[in-house]
Order: sequence, then C-alpha cells, then structure tokens
Amino acid sequence: MEFVIVGYGRVGARTADILSSEGHDVVIVELEAPKAQTARDDGHEVVEGNAEDERVLDEVGLDDVDALAALTGDLNVNFTACMIANGRDCRTVLRIDEDYREEIYRKYAADVDEVVYPERMGAAGAKTALLGGDLNVLGDLTEHLTATTLDIPAGSPAVGRRVVNIDLPGGARLYAHGRRREPMTIPLPQTEIKPGDRVALVAEQASLDEIRSTLHG
Repeated sequence: MEFVIVGYGRVGARTADILSSEGHDVVIVELEAPKAQTARDDGHEVVEGNAEDERVLDEVGLDDVDALAALTGDLNVNFTACMIANGRDCRTVLRIDEDYREEIYRKYAADVDEVVYPERMGAAGAKTALLGGDLNVLGDLTEHLTATTLDIPAGSPAVGRRVVNIDLPGGARLYAHGRRREPMTIPLPQTEIKPGDRVALVAEQASLDEIRSTLHG
C-alpha cells in the first residue's frame, strides 16, 4: 500500500518507520529542511514543502495513494492536508496535539476517517500504570505489532461482555473503547460492550484477520 505522512517529527518518523518495515511505500511531506533531510537520511522519499499548499501534495500523486496521515504539531496544517486528501478519495488520519479538547474532537472528527492524539494516549497509559494496569501494551510497540480500531456490530459475541473479559487471539490487547460517535478512552473494568461501540487494539499484524472474525462474529 502507498501512504503519505505529513510531518517528520517524533510521531511521523515512528509511523513512517513502522509502515516501511512492513513493506509499504511511504512518502514524507515536510516543510522544515532539517527534518526533510533527516527523513531522506532514514531512507524515505520526501517532498519538501507546505502541506497546506495543494500543489505540494500534488507532487506525491494523491490519486494513487491509499491514505494520508497528517501528523504535524499544527492542527490547521493537519486539517488542511486532510481536506485536500479527502478530495482525492484518500483515507485520512488527523493528529490532534496536547491541546485536545472534546469540542475540538467533535469539530474535526466528522470530516476525517480517524483522529489520533498521541499525547493523550500517553497520559492515559501512564494513568493505567499508576492504577495498577499493564503499561506494556503501549510501551512494547515494535515493528511486529500494529494498532487498529474496530467497530462492534450488533451480532458480535463481545456484545454484553465487559472489556476485561474479552479474550482476543494472538495475545492482542484492548487499550481503548468508545461509544458510538464518542471519543475513545481507557475503559474502566466494568465497561460493557454495546452494539456500535469502537475498540482500539494492539496486536500482531498476522492476527488481525482472526481478531476481526472473533469480534465481528
């Protein structure tokens, strides 16, 4: 598959490295020359320029791209890049930074395919560790693991069960949960799965098909 990563900071670089290690084609769009050069040194194809400029994104060939992830620390840049990609039928992933607020999530979530907020996830993981949970589900992310979200249909065997009782193939771990049209958070042990819920998982890539079958029924 072909992916575009906008922004080669900490989040963008890690995402690009994982995708490349899994055999995907990745193009980096980066405005800052030093970061662009770092991406080249890391072996990535780079388009240097402002992702808010449609002409810059045209250079990556959006019509042939499967998805674009806008992962800079600037929400305006991220949203503009996603809207340009939306016009080319690309899947879009929008990063919201540490200024995350529920009203911001609701404002932008309807216009993109996925919203990610790495700082919030890190804080949620720390909270889980402080409460006695297992932080390794987040800390052990390697090239062999992937994170994904799945919708829970009405016929799923998981409906009516508590999240702590969901046994997933391949040692996969459920780390976030959300009701329909609500942002996902670290679930409480008593949280019960309902039809239309969404769950976020960390799992081995090879186990994803079996996990989908388990949760979809």
